[in-house]
Amino acid sequence: MGQVLWRLPPRQQQQLREDLADHLADRQREEQRGAGRGDLAGEEGLQRRLPQHYHGPGTDNYQLLRARRAGCVWQGLGHDEYLWQGLCKSTWGHCSIYNQRLPTGFSYRRLYLQLDEGSLTFNANPQEGISYFMSKGILLDRPTELAKFIFYTRRLNWKMLRIYLDERVALHHRSVPVAGRCGSGVFWCWGTNSASTKQVQAVVANLQLWRRDVLDELVTLHNFRNQFLPNALRDFFRHIHAPEERGEYLETLITKFSQRFCICNPALVRELGLSPDAVYVLCYSLILLSIDLTSPHVKNKMSKREFIRNTRRAAHNVSDDFVGHLYDNIYLIGHVAA
Repeated sequence: MGQVLWRLPPRQQQQLREDLADHLADRQREEQRGAGRGDLAGEEGLQRRLPQHYHGPGTDNYQLLRARRAGCVWQGLGHDEYLWQGLCKSTWGHCSIYNQRLPTGFSYRRLYLQLDEGSLTFNANPQEGISYFMSKGILLDRPTELAKFIFYTRRLNWKMLRIYLDERVALHHRSVPVAGRCGSGVFWCWGTNSASTKQVQAVVANLQLWRRDVLDELVTLHNFRNQFLPNALRDFFRHIHAPEERGEYLETLITKFSQRFCICNPALVRELGLSPDAVYVLCYSLILLSIDLTSPHVKNKMSKREFIRNTRRAAHNVSDDFVGHLYDNIYLIGHVAA
């Protein structure tokens, strides 16, 4: 509208503003009286009130009238719950509230605004963002629900997501109960607290469940079946971004990826004699090779023969042909964690 008014002389601009103001006032009075004439009647009223020379298809005011009609259409779509439901589920693929019984007066438009607000909050402070989703009843405080929300959402900043997962892993390792057996007795500790033998046995029975947190559930959502190892690693780091420096978090990621890759490819594991430890070594080799081949600071690039020799020293059961194919993949496609 600003461009249309800018093209008109000042006197016509003022006249057009007055005509539009009268039209909006009349339309508001009609809606309050409940005339029920609809958007079409309002547009016809606008046509009747505008001067005759405003109606021609060759005038800027005709374009303004078309914009007004489009505005009436969008005003109707703004209250379409099916439209807002589609926007919610296409942008945030999984939320706990989708599978719950919706309360009376529930609005997907309001949910969309809350999801957008929560995503912006997460991208500024991950912990506050997750707390916001839970406070609104959008997410349940369960590792499976949180993992699905992260996996099927593309509105979360990958740096903030990496910080959240890193902090969550560190916190989970400190809070998981540690159980063991010393001689004929059982001991258990949770921080500085102790427990009886019955409590220890109950915890040990469910220790694997305790140890599964958001990152474990997030890794489980990946399906690496029939994928070449470097391609599977790229797919993994596309959802769970690798840290910039080597550390405990990177080791945790590669460990969980190696276990999941072997679970998804049992036939390949038997055929090539792989194991989670061997895949772990190969993943580190691929990351180092990616840095070597793609970094402009490395002048003397690693050759294929050197890569095979260095990798075979750490993974003895892997064939030279397989390692050679790994090198070719990185050389042709690029970094596995880019």
